[in-house]
Order: sequence, then C-alpha cells, then structure tokens
Amino acid sequence: MKYFGFIVFFLVACVYEPEPFVAEETSKDNPKEVSSQVGSIYSINTNMQVCNPSISQDTVNYKGAMLWLNFGGRLNVNAEDSAYNTTKVIQHDRLTISDTSNNVVWFIKRDSLECQYQDPEWSTHGDFIVALRAHDVSHSKACENLDYGIFAVRLKDKKKFSFYHSGIEELATPHLWIDPDSHSDDQSDSTLTGFFGTDKVRLVYVNKENQIVYVNFEGKSFDKAIKNPVILKKPKGIEGWIVDSPLISPDGNFIVYNALTPSMNDWNSYIQELTKEGEPIQIEIEENMNSSPVQPHWFKFKERLFVTWAEFPIGSQFVNKNDLTEASAQDGSAGRSLMREISLTPNAPKDLFFNWVGSSIEIAPLPMIGGRSPDGNFLATGTNNAYLLKLP
Repeated sequence: MKYFGFIVFFLVACVYEPEPFVAEETSKDNPKEVSSQVGSIYSINTNMQVCNPSISQDTVNYKGAMLWLNFGGRLNVNAEDSAYNTTKVIQHDRLTISDTSNNVVWFIKRDSLECQYQDPEWSTHGDFIVALRAHDVSHSKACENLDYGIFAVRLKDKKKFSFYHSGIEELATPHLWIDPDSHSDDQSDSTLTGFFGTDKVRLVYVNKENQIVYVNFEGKSFDKAIKNPVILKKPKGIEGWIVDSPLISPDGNFIVYNALTPSMNDWNSYIQELTKEGEPIQIEIEENMNSSPVQPHWFKFKERLFVTWAEFPIGSQFVNKNDLTEASAQDGSAGRSLMREISLTPNAPKDLFFNWVGSSIEIAPLPMIGGRSPDGNFLATGTNNAYLLKLP
C-alpha cells in the first residue's frame, strides 16, 4: 500500500516489481537530462514508478521513445492533451508513450467497461502494441474481481483488436509478431486480416499453468487458431519458477524469455524455437558476466541479429532502485546491459539451430530492461525509476 496525500492505491501486478516503490511526494520535477561517457540519460515520469518499459519499434513517428504502464495518484510527465490528466490518476488506467523530453507523444486510456491495463509490450511491428485488459467478472465498477483478456492496439487510430476477452493470467506478458511488410486498412478492423493487414500474425503469452502458449494465425480461421495453440516445452529443473516475458524474434520463429524464482532474486533466460518440439536452451553465463542474463530482447541491426539483456548484482532483484543520472550508478555497480550476436536456423537439428557469434559485449554500464531500438541508438528501462538512454 502507498500513500500520496489522501490517495491510497495498491500494487496490483507490476510484473517487474513485487513491492511498491515509495517515493516522497514533491512538486513536479523538471525532467533530468544528464550527459556523460555512457551517453545521454533522460528521466521519464520523474520520481514516480513506471512498469513494463518497452522501447519504441517505430523510429520515425516515435523515435527515442518508450511505452509504459502507469501507477496511480500523480504522474510527472508533460502532456499537452487535456484528456491526459496527471493528478488523481487511477492505477493502470492508461498506456503511455513518452519521449526523451518526458513529453507524452501517444496514449490510450481505459474505457468504461475496462478496469485496468497490464503487461504492455511493443510488437515486432512499429504500428502495433499488445497488452492485457481487465474487467470485473460481476460487472461491478469497484473492479475487485478481475478477469483478463489480450488485445492489440493500432497506434495510428487507437483502435483495438481482441484475441481473448477473458480467461488470461494476470502475468501473461503477451507479445506479437506481425509480418513487417503488412499495411493495415483503417476501415477494416473487425477481422484479424483487416486489422493487421495480414494473417501473418503470431502471438505468445504465459497461461495460468505457467506455460508459454504459441498461436500462429497464418492460413487458419481465427477461431481455429485460438482453439488449437501450441504449448511449448518448459525448461527442466526450474519447478516452481515463474515463466515470464516471451518475446518473438524478428523472423517470427523463436522466442527469448525469463524464468524467475518467486522472490525474483534468481533467474535464468532462454532461447526456444516456436514449435511443439522446440527445446529451451539456457543463455549461458560467460566469464565476463556478473550474473545470469535477465529480460532478454531481440535486436536486429541490418542483417545482424543480437540478443540483449541486463545483469544485476548477485542477490538483488532485477529492478532499478538507483538514480541512473548519478555518476556513482554509471560504473556498472547497479548492473549492466549486454548483447551477443546470434545466428538462428529454424527447422534445424537441435545442435544446429543456433550459434553464438563471438562473446557478449557491454552496451552500457547501466541495467536497461526495456530493449534496444531498431536503429541501435536508444535503450529503455523502468521500475522503479524510468529512463531512456541515448548511446554515444
């Protein structure tokens, strides 16, 4: 529970923080911008918690921006739209995209039938994001007994498409792959093909049995695809751990994801092919690394493919509780961001489907859990403090 003046609100399920972040109530701060040898660091929603940071996949309309989920009470962002209130905010009532000036450049707020949003993630296609939305099973406005569904939002017109209306785990962390060449028709949004401009759409999420579910819509009716998903194999030896944040590769054939202990003090990360037979392959810990990788993301630059991740000091949770604008946090002591080039071949024998190209490389001596932008210039992070980092 947190208290801001007379406002009381609860942490419902910010995936990356099991305990609420308590910040002092202060007047609205100007956004910090600090330049150093690590790059330019920009504070987002200063002094207030941000959940589920996701770097922009649109480097034209939303260059140097991040998608995130809000907490309640007050937001410290710059919003020109009068519909975007920054006081008396209801927790998880909107999805926001902010830029390096801490300006709100896009947002969507819940409607009267929705209780809250959860687990937003930018899809592999710059025009779409995916998230959960909750409704009260008794249709009560109190929103005390929630059930979740998965939906996508088309950024250019804010229209929504529902994959599931209900029955989804609160920590489902869904992700979408969409044919990168697709162009949607603004007027045709009632069908999957009309909404996305293609049926080459793939969805992954974590179900209530803590399994990763894979749905491939290509060449199938929507109902048939939804009713006949593929349940992926789970890694061995992690019974009781939480499977989290599967992200689909740019070619649509693989995922990376976390497995976490309930305390979130220990974790592993995995690569897996999107097939029923695909075996989870743990991302190895190299000698130059301080911990097991966490929050892995794909990063494709031209024809080269990388996996990026963060590492944190042993014994800590993988949340940022440091002010990354301070020089004392920029030496790697708060954690680091790394990447490693990889070569992948779908439908290949187990010993041939992937190959690391060289060793891991430090991107920044800061732990950034929200991924790297397609142009390679920006990293994002959140929970507790949120930042965009423009690399030097």
